[in-house]
Amino acid sequence: MKFDIAVIGSGPGGYVAAIRASQLGKKVAIIEKADLGGVCLNWGCIPTKALLKSAQVFDYINHAADYGITVKEANTDFDGMVKRSRGVAEGMSKGIAFLMKKNKIEVIKGYAKLAGKGKIQVTAEDGSISTVEADHTILATGARSRELPTVPIDGKHVIGYREAMVLPKQPKEMLIIGSGAIGMEFAYFYHTIGTKVTIVEFMNRILPIEDEEVSKTMLMNYKKKGIEILTESSVEKVEVKNDRCIVSIKTAKGVETKECDIVLSAAGVQTNLDNLGLEEMGVKTDKGKVMVDEFYKTNVAGVYAIGDIVPGPALAHVASAEGIICVEAICGHHPQPLNYGNIPGCTYTHPEVASVGLTEAQAKEKGFEIRVGKFPFSASGKASASGHKDGFVKVIFDKKYGEWLGCHMIGEGVTDMIAEAVVARNLETTGMEVLKSVHPHPTMSEAVMEAVAQAYDECIHL
Repeated sequence: MKFDIAVIGSGPGGYVAAIRASQLGKKVAIIEKADLGGVCLNWGCIPTKALLKSAQVFDYINHAADYGITVKEANTDFDGMVKRSRGVAEGMSKGIAFLMKKNKIEVIKGYAKLAGKGKIQVTAEDGSISTVEADHTILATGARSRELPTVPIDGKHVIGYREAMVLPKQPKEMLIIGSGAIGMEFAYFYHTIGTKVTIVEFMNRILPIEDEEVSKTMLMNYKKKGIEILTESSVEKVEVKNDRCIVSIKTAKGVETKECDIVLSAAGVQTNLDNLGLEEMGVKTDKGKVMVDEFYKTNVAGVYAIGDIVPGPALAHVASAEGIICVEAICGHHPQPLNYGNIPGCTYTHPEVASVGLTEAQAKEKGFEIRVGKFPFSASGKASASGHKDGFVKVIFDKKYGEWLGCHMIGEGVTDMIAEAVVARNLETTGMEVLKSVHPHPTMSEAVMEAVAQAYDECIHL
């Protein structure tokens, strides 16, 4: 049980770090108390996208007439949707197990705790305790649903995202606290299959970290669907009477009461740092995050941390990038520190939302003189042909040097389009270079080129 590198947690940070370490010739162990793949693969990114796909297919069927197709009747099978989602997650978890074997990574099941210099205590499900020794230990324990003090999660009436994926029956009415990615995605899923959905958001707009124009467009879209949205509001308490939730909501107009079957708390996540032995080892933390340097070293020699438990965006792709950088630094390579200013964010609603870099407001706050271009999908041939004309691409450039400061998209398939902006910004590509790069026709990606052209007063199709 002696290893060069031991990784605690097998999410998209942990398993990627373990594989990269194995590729670099290290003897590696990964310690996991639950299913391989962590929350993202088993209870987050992947199974939620499977549910959303089921809702999207049902949405397509209900609008089949728009495409010249007659469908007499379509009904949802909630249990079938959940079963498909769990099957997708199970298949992906088996895929991670295959990757562990392929890369000769020792998988140790159990709850891990730091137990002194180079030592980890692992408690198995049967209560037996073993000790793993490692020259380097990487903490990648992730996060879970954050509980609001006024709205404790009971797992039945007030639930987190995990319970929302495997409810025993579809609720008739659901109230969702929070309009970030998790809340908005579940709102789309449940509303589309027939649940009456209300969203309560504390900030003055939904998707509050996105560009304001994106938030406004999404607000109009969701209201048009029939989703009720209360901004600048907070849930004060939830009482359960006769198997119904009585929700007290503080709004700008006063306190109002709503009834529903389920309250979904989607107000962010909290890190999994409990019982890891951090205090005993003297590992420095602040506000629920482990403090690390640019290569993810903690203040304790031989201990590292990546993913949701360190400062930065709590996103799967960020955790994976951090894991690779951490391992390469341990192995004596010279990786570039991660550029946290160029991390894409995606929300898999319908329409989708994707963004990277500064919003228009942030660019102005930083003192940039900017060029802004915006191209609506209503002017896109591909969008018209596909029947998805909602949304736009918005680009922001520094007027002096042509630096691409930010890109914000809302529309069909934009989560697959945002990578163009990420790569271009990483290469320090200027606006004119994007504009003069020929984009294929007809595609949704043309909207990026057209938005850039609009910023430079050269737009053809507006």
